Amino acid sequence: MSWFIRKEKGINTPTEMKREAPDGLWYQCPNCKKITPTREHKQNAFTCPHCNYHEKVGSDVYFNLLFDDNEFIELDANLISGDPLGFVDTKAYPDRIKSTMKKTGLKDAVRTGHGKMNGLDLVIACMDFSFIGGSMGSVVGEKIARAISYSLEKKIPFLMISKSGGARMMEAGFSLMQMAKTSARLAQLSEAKVPYISLLTDPTTGGVTASYAMLGDFNISEPEALIGFAGPRVIRETIGKDLPKGFQSAEFVLEHGFLDFIVDRKDLKDKLTSLLSMLK
Repeated sequence: MSWFIRKEKGINTPTEMKREAPDGLWYQCPNCKKITPTREHKQNAFTCPHCNYHEKVGSDVYFNLLFDDNEFIELDANLISGDPLGFVDTKAYPDRIKSTMKKTGLKDAVRTGHGKMNGLDLVIACMDFSFIGGSMGSVVGEKIARAISYSLEKKIPFLMISKSGGARMMEAGFSLMQMAKTSARLAQLSEAKVPYISLLTDPTTGGVTASYAMLGDFNISEPEALIGFAGPRVIRETIGKDLPKGFQSAEFVLEHGFLDFIVDRKDLKDKLTSLLSMLK
């Protein structure tokens, strides 16, 4: 005979004594599916401690990670897109901009700022994928161009952090013009011998890859970032062949000479500091 006999089936707990676990305490990695406390994931620079998967993050995380004590001067913070084409798809373009601004708390898909990184002056332009897929519209091009001009005027190194699906279709030709504008400003930066570092993160595609993202004095990337011009499916359908394994991953791009090195996000601040110290 068992020494323990349950007299009642189930566990009866009064409703007022039940405790619900708050949302957001745990993070499940989409790559390895393992669970990590959210606090630990954040302390690990939003990378998985099990498989090192780099979660997509925005400008707020990068600014906090790179600028000393998260202190910086934001540049051109209030630029907002117009509607040069009167574009309408499922909703009017101005309405899409307003709803995205409300949802994300951002004014557009890039933020720029000037601060210190381990005591070194640095201008950073960082893209936000959450704002219409990080698409490059006229405001994105203008803010990046102004940040480059600011860097040129102050003789301060410039860091571009790209995370984009490419040009913004709602602005058509106006969007494509930003490729030439930003590239021309970067040429001026190069002539003045002011360092420009381009960090490509997941994903960096389309017109962004075809312009400022690949024009750095140093082109670097986070691990396993998707880097390319057209998407893998479009290329496969165009050439009618299967693509190599890992095609358009940062590691593949590095192997074929389009990157200088790959850096873990946790080491990014120290690696950039070392690089800029050598260039002084």
